Amino acid sequence: MAKINSPERHLEYAKDFKVKVVHLTNMEGIQIKQVAEALGLHPIMLSRWRQEYREGRLVAEPTRKVCMVLKEPRKRPKQISEIEKLRKQNDRLKKENALLKKYQRYLAEVRRNASDS
Repeated sequence: MAKINSPERHLEYAKDFKVKVVHLTNMEGIQIKQVAEALGLHPIMLSRWRQEYREGRLVAEPTRKVCMVLKEPRKRPKQISEIEKLRKQNDRLKKENALLKKYQRYLAEVRRNASDS
């Protein structure tokens, strides 16, 4: 929005911000004074921006718009097969881990029984 350029606190506003403010002041039923108060700007500054916009000196620079896609991105068949392969491998490793934990508990129980007798 605003950038401080010097120690005297000289603010420089981005062109797209200025253009948006000018469009806001051009809306029906909205006064420059109201917009200036809401944004903490001086009304004369807004008047100057409006004049620059009318003269063509203030033009918004085109920007790339980025939007978020809510749908899942399309997966290629290679990705799908890789995902399935990894899921199967994950399931196998989980089963192996559970089996090793059972075996570990079994060995601990056998040791306890052997030490009791």
